[in-house]
Order: sequence, then C-alpha cells, then structure tokens
Amino acid sequence: MNIKRFFAVFKARNLEFFRDKSSLGWNLAFPVLLLLVFSIIFSGDERAVYKVGMVTGLTVADEERSTEAKFTATKFIDYIDYQKVNEAKAKLSRHSLDLVVDHHQQQYWVNEESAKSYLVERIFNEQLSQYSRQQTSGKKIRYIDWVLPGILGMNMMFSCLFGVGYVIVRYRKNSVLKRLKATPLSAFEFVSAQLLSRLFIVMFMSMIVYSGCNALFDFYMLGSYFNLIIIGVLGSFCLISLGLLVASRSKSDELIGGLLNLTSWPMMMLSGVWFSLEGAPSALKIFADFLPLTHIVAAARKIITEGATFSDISYHVNILMLMGVIFLTLGAYFFSWNTER
Repeated sequence: MNIKRFFAVFKARNLEFFRDKSSLGWNLAFPVLLLLVFSIIFSGDERAVYKVGMVTGLTVADEERSTEAKFTATKFIDYIDYQKVNEAKAKLSRHSLDLVVDHHQQQYWVNEESAKSYLVERIFNEQLSQYSRQQTSGKKIRYIDWVLPGILGMNMMFSCLFGVGYVIVRYRKNSVLKRLKATPLSAFEFVSAQLLSRLFIVMFMSMIVYSGCNALFDFYMLGSYFNLIIIGVLGSFCLISLGLLVASRSKSDELIGGLLNLTSWPMMMLSGVWFSLEGAPSALKIFADFLPLTHIVAAARKIITEGATFSDISYHVNILMLMGVIFLTLGAYFFSWNTER
C-alpha cells in the first residue's frame, strides 16, 4: 500500500463528485423532499386507527384464551401479540400502541398522555372492569420520526450502490482502468481509495441532511449519536462493498443498471424502510435478514426510538461487518481492469 498513490485517487474521486453540481444537489434534495412529503401526508391525528398489545406469554390457559377471544371480537382495532410485557409497555409509552392487556396477570396499561389510549380504554371499559389499571407515559413518536432511519438508509443505499457501480463501469468503459493498470497503482489501492472516498461522501452528505432536517422537524432521539454514526459507517462500508462486487467485471451501462436495480429494489421494499415487518410471514423475515439495509434500518431505528445501546445492536453490527468483508473480498477477487467480462 503506497499512501501517496492511494491519497491521489481518493482526492481525485472526491473532487469529481463535489464538482458535479447536479449530483451533489440531488443527494441533498432527495431525502429532504421525501421527509417533507411524509410530514405533510402523515401529520395530525386524523387517522382513527387503534392498536392494542396483547401479552400472550409462553403458555395460555383455556380460560384466558376464551377471555382474549371475547376481547378481540371488537372490530376495527388491530391486536398485536407480544411475549414480553416490557416490550409492549415500551411501545405504549412511545404511542406506538394505544393499550396493553395482560389477561394472565389480569392487568392493563394505558398511556395517560395519549388521547387514543383514553378512547380505547373507554371502548373496553366494561370488559376491563375486573382488571387492575396501570399507567405509563412518554413522548409520542411521529411517523416522520419512525420513517427517518429508513429514508436516510435508502438514500445511503442508492448513493453507495449507484455512486460506486456506475463510476467503476464508466472508468472501465472509457479505458480509464486500463490506463491506471499501466501505472504502479495496485488494484487494492484503487479499490480501497474508491471505498473510502464514497464512505466519506456518504457520511458527510448524510450528516448534513440529518442536521438540516433536524433543525426543521426536531427529530425524536433517545440513543447515542456516536452509535448512530457507527451504524452509518458500517452500513455504508457494507453497501459500498456490495456495489464494488456488482460492478467488478461489467462494462455495460445497461447491464450495471439492471444489476443495481435488482440489488436495490428488494432492499427498498423488504427492509422495513416504509413499514414494519413485525407481522410479516416468517419466510419473508428470513429473506429480509440477508439484506444489508434491513440491519442498517433496524439498528438505527432502535437507537433513535428505543435508546438502544451498542450491545443491544451487536447482532446487526456483526452481520454488517461480516457482509461487508465477504462483499469486499469477492469484489476484489473478481475485479477486472479491462473492458472484457
């Protein structure tokens, strides 16, 4: 590794990006526009949708099952099962649930700061008369707070995949890589410089977007910004490595466009960007676990909305590191300087 050659490529790639005003402007404007649209669409409490958390536990007696069946007969309310009462109460305190009922312990919890919680309690007032009433409180999480990690993660995904994939293919197609091969620059130095350059650009742009939107929307934040940055760095590293792998041998704009769309669209739809996969089929959840964006969004959302510590997100951290190393190793192994596939 020659530091001077590495830094020359790193600097050249950064200058190339920042001098492209249209690309720079789009990377700044796109996530802001998405957040503005969703803040308008999902603002206010006009949607009369109630959610009740049902603490089922590991075993359910016949009597409890009968009581629960009678309770859930009420229409137009979503009933969500939870194994642990603390998890359900945490959701209630963040206004993600409107009521939590534990038939086994003959208890129910309401959020004293939630108008929906008050109304749902009144709906079930007769059926809950034999239950002991518990209270909790907490700041409401808006939809824009919940969707923020997904939008930032999606923006990072597109920037990493397309920002690396198209650049490598363009270099190969225009014989830039063939010229670089004639220099003392090694493939490792070139790939490393591309990776760190894009990592710097993605993190720099994401921080600007987050800071600007936070001043406008005052986002909910319970966790550590340091942990959030770690997830951003590991997620970007993983996605950039995936982009290098996809573009390792292609020379066609049409082919790389199709491959990148094939890679990005499943992540955008099945990684929990727009909606939770909590009630999704098991097979779909297993497939989603193989998508890097799933772990980026899940970890970031836990940090922001649940105040998760580093140990709480260690599973996602380890998966992102493992995926990143695998993608980078395969990308370096299959990397070709020439235009031939």
